[in-house]
Amino acid sequence: MRKLALPTLWLIVAGLVGACVTPPLPTAIPPQPAAAPIKLGAIYNLTGAQAPLDAPSAHGAMLAVEEINAAGGLLGRPLELTLVDGQTDTAVISAAARQLVQTEQVAALFGFSDSDQVLAAAPIAAEAGIVFVTSGATSPTLPEQAPGFVYLACFGDNVQAAAGAEYAIDTLGARTAYLLTDRGMAYTRLLAGYFAERFAELGGTIVLQDAFQTGDQDFSGQIARLQQAGAQPDLLFIASGPDDIGAIVQQFRQAGVDAPILGGDAYDTPLLLETAGQAAENTYFTTHALLDAEQGSAAVQEFIAAYQALFQAPPANAFAALGYDTVYLLADAIVRAGSADPAAIRAALAQTSDLPGVTGTITYQPGSQIPQKGVTVIRVQDGQFTLAAELTPAKVPAP
Repeated sequence: MRKLALPTLWLIVAGLVGACVTPPLPTAIPPQPAAAPIKLGAIYNLTGAQAPLDAPSAHGAMLAVEEINAAGGLLGRPLELTLVDGQTDTAVISAAARQLVQTEQVAALFGFSDSDQVLAAAPIAAEAGIVFVTSGATSPTLPEQAPGFVYLACFGDNVQAAAGAEYAIDTLGARTAYLLTDRGMAYTRLLAGYFAERFAELGGTIVLQDAFQTGDQDFSGQIARLQQAGAQPDLLFIASGPDDIGAIVQQFRQAGVDAPILGGDAYDTPLLLETAGQAAENTYFTTHALLDAEQGSAAVQEFIAAYQALFQAPPANAFAALGYDTVYLLADAIVRAGSADPAAIRAALAQTSDLPGVTGTITYQPGSQIPQKGVTVIRVQDGQFTLAAELTPAKVPAP
């Protein structure tokens, strides 16, 4: 990581479709570049249900732009970021994508932590010949939606689900599991399916499957069905988005269900602890890195310090680091291409190998648009996120 200079962030926040950025960003007088800037477009949901994941990602991206410009930019040109709030609304997202590729003429587009939002923007970018990199949407099926144009900066759901299943069997000693899935999100449906597949391969048994809908407030029906099913399972695997998981955990614990709860990276927000409180103990989730100033790696610690210096607050979760890594991923491709031409960026991106990042090293194997990265398992213990394990699954279900 390059050392952060004084805040001189050159950021264009487009008021294209109701853009909104929170918390307040540092302001500065834009520099007067000797050469035309290289334009990157970002769409993140700074408001709505996905904001707990996307807002930190947007801020991580801003930090990376600040560092790159403080170091002289790319190819002798400053880096210009146009950031739009997608508002967790696919219609707003599609309009923003069209504006960014057609009017702003960005060289590349990135953003999001959810697959449904990616699919509202990435095909539009692909039609314009522009690559889309998702910093945190983990569906391994995304590249199929726009072959050659959609890249992930994160691992796929099949990877984190397999890691969770192996951890459940090998470390938690689980042999039976209850599966609860939000039926309203592609992310949760995929995550649950991949977990069930790998858990069964390892000899585990899913004793009961149930579902809910995004935004549900009352989980008494699901709890009653679990309690009526007989012996309590060894583990509860709950595939949920960030807004719902705290209430789910709280209600299951209040009903006396005390088995370990396991889930995916959508748990990685302060909402889990804020909503569930003490009930969140004995909850585990897979994610991209533990952003902890004491337990984290040297790269994590440097990132936290730089983020804190710029925004006067620590990063909320690993999605902040994913946004940061995504900008450096695109910057690396631009430098290796020696050009900001979208086709050149796309070609260079496919050749990315051993690029270090806060959330792990990024390499794209030939024909793959998903990097090979390890998985971090976090445990809630004594009211804090603590490191439970770092692992690479032995076997991953096919996308």
